[in-house]
Amino acid sequence: MSTGTLLAIIIPIVVVVALAAVAISLMTRRRHLRERFGPEYERTVQGADSRMAAERELRQRERRHDSLEIKPLPSASRDRYTREWTSIQQEFVDQPEDAVHDADRLVTSLMHDRGYPTEGFEQQMKDLSVEHGRTLEHYRAAHEVESVSTRSRATTEQLRGAMVHYRALFDELLADGGGRAQAARS
Repeated sequence: MSTGTLLAIIIPIVVVVALAAVAISLMTRRRHLRERFGPEYERTVQGADSRMAAERELRQRERRHDSLEIKPLPSASRDRYTREWTSIQQEFVDQPEDAVHDADRLVTSLMHDRGYPTEGFEQQMKDLSVEHGRTLEHYRAAHEVESVSTRSRATTEQLRGAMVHYRALFDELLADGGGRAQAARS
């Protein structure tokens, strides 16, 4: 067999294998992002110019999140937060708008104590999406009602819903003992 014939056989095989490796790599990366971000993956894809741009954004979020010092709360802090949440729930009976605002502040304080930056809602959402993508819709919904209630336009039912939504993220942040961040330090 001549060298030319051998090259004509080997080169296409190498190209096919390389293309298959790239395709497998992209599929693996996509699956990882979908699993890690949950519903936030699809939301980001829908809001981006392309799937590639959305996945690039999600990988940037992962890198930023990995640079943060997310930490578990000491038991005393968890107990204090639990007591504060109970107090806010009791406040809801007489002052629902104030309770929703207090719930928002408490969740933000909890995020801060865990090590999440709290410089703005959109950045909070991006930072939380890496570990808490499955509860972000709760946070979005609660924040939206909290914004409406600032203008005294939220109904009692909306305020009650906001409290339920805040509670979902609050419970996850409180119970999360550091997740991957703690495992990485161990």
